[in-house]
Amino acid sequence: MDVLVAPNAFKHSLSATQAAESIIAGLRSSAFAGGVRMHPVGDGGDGTAELLRHHLGGAVVSVPVHDPLGRRIDAPLSLVEGGRVAVVEVAAASGLRLLRAGELDPLRATSAGTGDLIRRALDLGASEVLLCIGGSATVDGGAGLLHALGARFLDAAGNALEPLPASLLTLASVDLTRLDARLGQCRLKVLCDVANPLLGERGAARVYGPQKGASAAVVATLEALLDRFRCVIRDATGNDVADLPRGGAAGGIAATLSALLGAELASGIDLFLGRTHFDAALDGASCVITGEGSIDEQTLEGKAPWGVAVRSRARGALVLGVAGQVPLLPVPSLNAVFDALIPICHGPMTPADAIAATAENLRRTARQIGNCLSFAGRLNDPQDHHGDGHQ
Repeated sequence: MDVLVAPNAFKHSLSATQAAESIIAGLRSSAFAGGVRMHPVGDGGDGTAELLRHHLGGAVVSVPVHDPLGRRIDAPLSLVEGGRVAVVEVAAASGLRLLRAGELDPLRATSAGTGDLIRRALDLGASEVLLCIGGSATVDGGAGLLHALGARFLDAAGNALEPLPASLLTLASVDLTRLDARLGQCRLKVLCDVANPLLGERGAARVYGPQKGASAAVVATLEALLDRFRCVIRDATGNDVADLPRGGAAGGIAATLSALLGAELASGIDLFLGRTHFDAALDGASCVITGEGSIDEQTLEGKAPWGVAVRSRARGALVLGVAGQVPLLPVPSLNAVFDALIPICHGPMTPADAIAATAENLRRTARQIGNCLSFAGRLNDPQDHHGDGHQ
């Protein structure tokens, strides 16, 4: 039996590669004697760009950009496939990880830094941009990103508005006449790690606004801003993006780029697995171990473990999901794609302690998985006998 280890990152704890290394260390400390390989995965969330570069090879360029509060920082831009494809990560320039808890302010946070990265990719001659969209600190509908690429936002009198949620409630039109013309020659694909629409109960403001520091009152303001943006886009293009699947990703960046720039909104994990030749990595694998911080019904909306599980089950592999948190009761829709869901905590602990112990908990869990796989192999092998003479 060969095992393929293909986890996503464990949020606030381990990268996907670190998680895979911990699982492999546990398997190798067990009685399991089969082959072990790893293929860490990303679904468009934090760390996906580096994983794509890891799998595909390429270079990293450091780019001066604006962070969510407009401060100058350096952010990485990955170039793969001979520089033809640029991989831009929203989290690297406009991400929550760049802000301290007291700095969260979605009415003032801008996605301009992501636009800076895209502009640099165009400078370097990229003909395709893969935009990894998870982990953003913004709910600006992509206004900052577009402004960095030449767009202007105008009120009814034609006055330019600052491209921030706090300033855009009086938005009447978007002027794209100064937009970087090179965008017309560049394919833009957005790797979405959520399926939420732009507006409504499952929309960008109501679901993700509080995670980015929005109070109930601020959430209402952000919802109104995104609805204003949606109306302006509809009047300009004829496209109503209110219910566009995945349109709510990254505070509405996905919906705006789709409507105004013709960007393709893709399942991040499907695109990632295709680009990194995951099906070839599955060759010969009898068991696949995947996972991330939590596996629940939201996982089925396009998260990395779901994508790994679907492809692996289609190839007849046993699929095991490991996570810090799994449902206490069976969930039929999860059972349809995972053969087993295994929590990695081995005793009572606080969330902070559990996050700190993720690597060790993964090693312990993988060691027990390895022992079980070894035992199952012996049961299925008529030539394998224990020392007492019993099969």
